[in-house]
Amino acid sequence: MAEQHESELQTRVADLESRLAFQDDTIETLNQLVTVQSEQLQLMQHKLQLLGQRLQQLQERSDDNDNNDPTADVPPHY
Repeated sequence: MAEQHESELQTRVADLESRLAFQDDTIETLNQLVTVQSEQLQLMQHKLQLLGQRLQQLQERSDDNDNNDPTADVPPHY
């Protein structure tokens, strides 16, 4: 009976060690994925900031052109 109990414990310990190794591998994989996604997010935020600046420049340029263009005041039906 003691041998059977010891055998069961060894089996359970081996199973737990296997699960722990799998979890360690999964955690490492997820950590790498989070690192990559963090870098991608930073790049996208930078690009979004640049696009926002570019849009603002285009809007300012468009506003400047509209203010200097006398035909801009003519209604569209003329």
